[in-house]
Amino acid sequence: MNVHIVAIGIGLCWALSVGLFVWGAISLATSATYVTLADGRLQERRLPLFFRLMLPFAHRASHVWRVPSLQTHRNALQRKLVISGFDGLIAPEEFIWLRLMIPAFAGSVIVVLVYALLAVIPGRVAALLQTHFPVVAVMLLLLTAIHPGWWLIKACRRRQNEIRRAAPFIMDLLTLSVEAGMDFMSALNRIVDRRKMDAINEELLRVQWEVQVGKTRREALRTMADRLDMPDIRSVLGALIQADEMGIGLGQILRIQSDQMRMYRFERAEKKANEAPVKMLFPLVAFIFPAVFLILLGPILSQIFRLI
Repeated sequence: MNVHIVAIGIGLCWALSVGLFVWGAISLATSATYVTLADGRLQERRLPLFFRLMLPFAHRASHVWRVPSLQTHRNALQRKLVISGFDGLIAPEEFIWLRLMIPAFAGSVIVVLVYALLAVIPGRVAALLQTHFPVVAVMLLLLTAIHPGWWLIKACRRRQNEIRRAAPFIMDLLTLSVEAGMDFMSALNRIVDRRKMDAINEELLRVQWEVQVGKTRREALRTMADRLDMPDIRSVLGALIQADEMGIGLGQILRIQSDQMRMYRFERAEKKANEAPVKMLFPLVAFIFPAVFLILLGPILSQIFRLI
């Protein structure tokens, strides 16, 4: 009787532990994460599930990676985090820790699941799983190790594309405002205040804040060009900086740069349209030929199976 009570107590403790772990994981997965914009507003940023689970541990262990030998790597990560818009949410040291913790956590989960499956599945299937388990585990660990870097590159490209799509419209508004007689910074402030907060609005808001705290307009625009690291945006901002240095009116410069950005957008659209047939080639070969094969040989194979 006492043995049964102890076993029931142990089972309840395990169930409570698993329940608390699942509850904590769900809470972290559904919680919102925010970055602080230049004017103090909070903007939501969505992180992957593994990042949300591991980030509390990364906060505590980030000091381990603040060594001089990793300074170059940290600087490169910092630039990518700034471009992606996650610089106020994840530090470079925390991202390095996530790169190590996510494969370790995923490997532990894989081992536990495999041993749980081996205990319940039949013998032949268990032997097959046990034979191929090392190869599958190595592949999954490689995927989880690559995932953080791939996610960061994808986040940078997504935000740069968002800025690239909205930039011609912003340039048109700036051109109209400056040609109507407004000052450049006044026109910029008006556009930022009246547009929905997106990636380019966040960058313009930072330019506005830097000018307010004492930077010159040229320095703020140059910092924005270095921060975004986009050739087309850099050329536009470089023209504005040069016009400001030489004392040239910005209306004509903005008009020229607006037409140039619109031409760049048309060229990118044309390039993607030309790449579409090449990208569609593999799906066509992969799916159409098997479909044609089944359509032509399907009735013959059904008759053969009926005769058998």
